[in-house]
Amino acid sequence: MRKLKLQMQLSIDGYVAGPNGEMDWMVWNWDEECKKYVAELTDPVDTILLGRKLAQGFIPHWQAIASDPANPMNDAGRKFHDTPKVVFSKTLDHSEWENTIVTGDDLTETVNHLKKEPGKDIIAYGGGNFVSNLIRQGLIDEYHLFINPSALGNGMPIFKGLEQKLNLRLVRSVSFSCGIVVLCYRPA
Repeated sequence: MRKLKLQMQLSIDGYVAGPNGEMDWMVWNWDEECKKYVAELTDPVDTILLGRKLAQGFIPHWQAIASDPANPMNDAGRKFHDTPKVVFSKTLDHSEWENTIVTGDDLTETVNHLKKEPGKDIIAYGGGNFVSNLIRQGLIDEYHLFINPSALGNGMPIFKGLEQKLNLRLVRSVSFSCGIVVLCYRPA
């Protein structure tokens, strides 16, 4: 069965965005080791899951990078552009993007169906509400939480609305010179 991995940026106090969606607290000048971690995380992935809000920025951003051979992030751009994507939305009924389908179907049924299909790993990026739903439904097999050296005090959490305690087992932790610490967990 395919594994669903989550890659998410968080503040040290557990927020994925500020109270008004701010993301200016994230570290973007990643060191080479952090970039290597992400490349190794995404290499065995052949499907990307996104919520509509993130998809509307994520897909055009990586498409632009993929179409610019001079961009130093071109390889990553091609990976994210070329990998098939599933966007979960209650408001969109079709995809305006290449390599992307939009679905309003039941999240749990759709993700479990994708996990049973032949293929490589699946990765989810967000947004926050979408990821919260994945977590609440127990669909994530591996958490890669990129803890940034910022505290927000308030914002959008992803571990909200849990109906019961979520026990996780630390698989590894890696610190990078750019200030990010990645915590990798699996459900206990």
